[in-house]
Amino acid sequence: MNDELHRLRHSAAHVTAQAVKRLWPTTKLAIGPPIEEGFYYDVETERPLAEEDLAAIEAEMAKIVQANLPFERSELTKEKAAAFFASRGEPFKVELIEGIPDPKVSLYTDGEFVDLCEGPHLKATGEIRAFKLLSLAGAYWRGSEKNPQLTRLYGTAFESQEELKEFLKIREEAKLRDHRKLGQALGLFTMLEEAGAGMVFYPPRGAVLRGIIEDYARRQHAARGYVPVVTPHVLKSDIWVRSGHYDYYKPNMYLFKVEEQEWGLKPMNCPGHILIYQSVLRSYRELPLRFFELGTVYRNEKSGVLHGLLRVRGFTQDDSHIFCRSAQLEEEIGGVLRFIQEAMRDFGFPEYKVEMSTRPPEFLGDTEQWDRAEAILTSALKRWNVPFELAAGAGAFYGPKIDVHVKDTLGRFWQCATVQLDFVLPKRFGLTYAESDGQRTAPVMIHRAVFGSLERFMGTLIEQYGGAFPAWLAPVQVTAIPITQDQEPYARETAQALVREGLRAETDDRRETLQARIRDAQLAKVPYMLVVGKREVAAGTVAVRSRAGGDLGAMPLAEFVKRIRQEVHDKK
Repeated sequence: MNDELHRLRHSAAHVTAQAVKRLWPTTKLAIGPPIEEGFYYDVETERPLAEEDLAAIEAEMAKIVQANLPFERSELTKEKAAAFFASRGEPFKVELIEGIPDPKVSLYTDGEFVDLCEGPHLKATGEIRAFKLLSLAGAYWRGSEKNPQLTRLYGTAFESQEELKEFLKIREEAKLRDHRKLGQALGLFTMLEEAGAGMVFYPPRGAVLRGIIEDYARRQHAARGYVPVVTPHVLKSDIWVRSGHYDYYKPNMYLFKVEEQEWGLKPMNCPGHILIYQSVLRSYRELPLRFFELGTVYRNEKSGVLHGLLRVRGFTQDDSHIFCRSAQLEEEIGGVLRFIQEAMRDFGFPEYKVEMSTRPPEFLGDTEQWDRAEAILTSALKRWNVPFELAAGAGAFYGPKIDVHVKDTLGRFWQCATVQLDFVLPKRFGLTYAESDGQRTAPVMIHRAVFGSLERFMGTLIEQYGGAFPAWLAPVQVTAIPITQDQEPYARETAQALVREGLRAETDDRRETLQARIRDAQLAKVPYMLVVGKREVAAGTVAVRSRAGGDLGAMPLAEFVKRIRQEVHDKK
């Protein structure tokens, strides 16, 4: 977000709060920052706001914009500012002021409205030319369930009506692609409240789609010299303390005691891979050693942040850890970056952006190790001609990282792959290998995932394709549909022949009309329908209907097999 858009959206957030205060004067205001797609403002009202209220709030906002009220900045001491907001019945503002370290705070005024704010803002409300309130949601004050629940008003603002219209058009398309709705409608996944929030169940079609991704991952890793490992789901807490995860992840870990010993469900796979490396003596001849696991991990996420497949409590990572010598690092990182690029292209994401995250405020190891690790990642990105943005202070607690965000057909970015460089954990666990001269040396560790969470990646895929997967990914590639009961044996024989060819096919011989069954196959987003009637049985052919291209005419089954095989090979 550029500076001008930031000021515009920040100003629109203030106008939103001002409109709410005009309509419901007893409203208590919390915070209202600009965000990636717009802005929000948290408020506490006597009665909960509803979607029906948004039109009235927008109308009042339009009056404020029309009035072209100037934004005026002023300063007060903390004591005077706290007294001012207390007199206006704004306890959340008073609490915010108490947490500000500076002796003075800044306020912005437009018309009758005054807000605590650092700014910056536009010159006047009249510069807010294109805005729209989008939705309402619940939000706890300062993110804690112990605090009051507020209403969060989401909105957006752009510099022109054309940009706003394009944004709203994409937003409507995104609603149609919502993986939560499509996942249920297409039988890809379900969440069962009685089993626990954030836990994913995969019906047959979803299990097939997940299996396709897993098979791809296994083949591609094997082709690149990774060796499979499997680690336990539960480890003694001592391991998590030693790795540092206990201090950083304890609030999100599932911990329990057995015979006075504390155990934890794994939130990460890396300690298990470290223990396998450590279980035998290693030589420099074995390095780089690339471990790969489709490892399921568990994190006790708050219920309020759970979101379909994108944020769950149990998920599987295509987790790999590369143990190597320092001299091998840039080559290994380059290999991972090429792997990510090829995999994302295969799954339909040719465009992406890369972030390089540096040392966070709290970290393990020393600054010299971190500086070295950051320099190596930066050098590798430049060597392999990968443009990147810097995310200062966003690294993992044990090392800097590269994050890849893929761009979908609607222009949205999704966080996917990660590459993390770690000098810390190998030393905490005392890992070594024998150099050519016999000296024991600590390896360097690369943590990496191509897809990240398989659950999140599946959610991304569902939204990318709107559930209409290309033939190579579709859980059901072909549905054979007999016109009458007389053709049912031929339709079943056709589907079985396709299955023998390694294709995913089924027969729809329900007692429904032909049009109803064709419509249902379209709704299920099956790539191909093979309609068979008397003529097809007599000629030994199939009448091919494509989900995208409509009626393709009759052809021998072998010709159709050749066609779909080519699509699968080309990943189209």
